[in-house]
Amino acid sequence: MFGGTGLIGTLLIQFLCEDTYFDRVKVFTRRPIPLSHPKIQSKILDFSDGSAFKKEIEKNDLVFSALGTTQAKVKGDKQVYRSIDFDMTLKIADACKVKNASSFLFVSSSGANALSSNFYLKLKGEIENAVLELDLPSTLILRPSLLLGTRNEYRFGERIAQRVMPLTSFLFPPSMKPISATRVAKILIDLSKKGKSVKSKTIENKALLEYVF
Repeated sequence: MFGGTGLIGTLLIQFLCEDTYFDRVKVFTRRPIPLSHPKIQSKILDFSDGSAFKKEIEKNDLVFSALGTTQAKVKGDKQVYRSIDFDMTLKIADACKVKNASSFLFVSSSGANALSSNFYLKLKGEIENAVLELDLPSTLILRPSLLLGTRNEYRFGERIAQRVMPLTSFLFPPSMKPISATRVAKILIDLSKKGKSVKSKTIENKALLEYVF
């Protein structure tokens, strides 16, 4: 599990620990996580070092990634933003390829498109394409819209959107409707249990909203 300190990552760790299907949860982060559980094996890694991922990922592992940053965190530096979202995700995927992990599941964004003029959506699309080109045994990409839930850090604009959009979501197309982060995390877990039976799949926000467990 990579990216365990954000909204989806925190929920994902919690649900993995509660699920009897999983006997251990390996969590790799850039800073300590506030969660403690007998199943959790937590380790802080240098995410700029791709070789570190190859040392930690094992054959047949189910690998989750909810890595991501914001413009505020990188102070508007798009190169740093790319080094986190793109470079780190691709290094994790490459480690999955080398170590023959069972499945790689990661969170992208609704509207992701490598040809988009929007920096964020273009970057997300480029990440998806780069990972798919590795041709892993199984790659599952989730494209949620605005995530509903309480983050550890405060994001003013997102907090306002979380309050307003649910009230007006009927006006938006399915690709833009807000979705519960809890739902996204639970779908990730449910999909992971299918393992290599799913070669590669990109799941849009509409499908996530309609997903039946």
